[in-house]
Amino acid sequence: MRSLRDVWAALHLRERATDYAYAAARQVQHAVHPRRPVPTGPGGRAPVVLLPGVYETWQFLAPAARALADAGHPVHVVPGLGYNRRPVAQGAELAARFLARSGLDGAVLVAHSKGGLIGKTVMLSPAGAHVAGMVAVATPFRGSRYAQYLLGRTLRSFAPTNAALLALAAERAVDARITAVYPRFDPHIPETGRLEGATNVELPLSGHFRPLGDPSLVEVVVREVGRLEDAGAPTT
Repeated sequence: MRSLRDVWAALHLRERATDYAYAAARQVQHAVHPRRPVPTGPGGRAPVVLLPGVYETWQFLAPAARALADAGHPVHVVPGLGYNRRPVAQGAELAARFLARSGLDGAVLVAHSKGGLIGKTVMLSPAGAHVAGMVAVATPFRGSRYAQYLLGRTLRSFAPTNAALLALAAERAVDARITAVYPRFDPHIPETGRLEGATNVELPLSGHFRPLGDPSLVEVVVREVGRLEDAGAPTT
């Protein structure tokens, strides 16, 4: 007879499999439609800048992007970010240059995973003056203990002992303008995406990638983007 622990372990294996299947489907989708246009809508609301995770394109955030465009938010991607393989600092420099060059003000960053680290770095830079806030989904603000076992400098940089990650975590000035949204079970970030000092929203979901397509998460992203937009609006 299987123990409760065995059943729970098997459940997590099943959740991991469906999570990776979702990610693989997004990668195939991009390969088939590499030039798919960013969703557009009626406009009139705060601009949104998408910051995908490592080895991801903006299409991982497509469900939220469509809902945000429908709600009136102009949606933008960062040219040159590609699959987001650069170090966080370099990705942040690209995003900061885009914000300055495009003249976007009161923008809200919508990020997944590593994208949230890039977004926080941008918010701490001079380009942060253009940013009202950020909604970060499943971001390893405290790193992931699994990263130290992974191959390649890109993925090992998410280890909790990484100096750059620790330095970013120590900077608290912008945390109050961040909403951290994260699933109850994340196979990549056992520490969870919680960020002290931020608005934290835990959802009863599982996975690191699959929650991006869940209607409940998309609803929270749209709601929090609107809240950050209102909070950053000038008072009269």
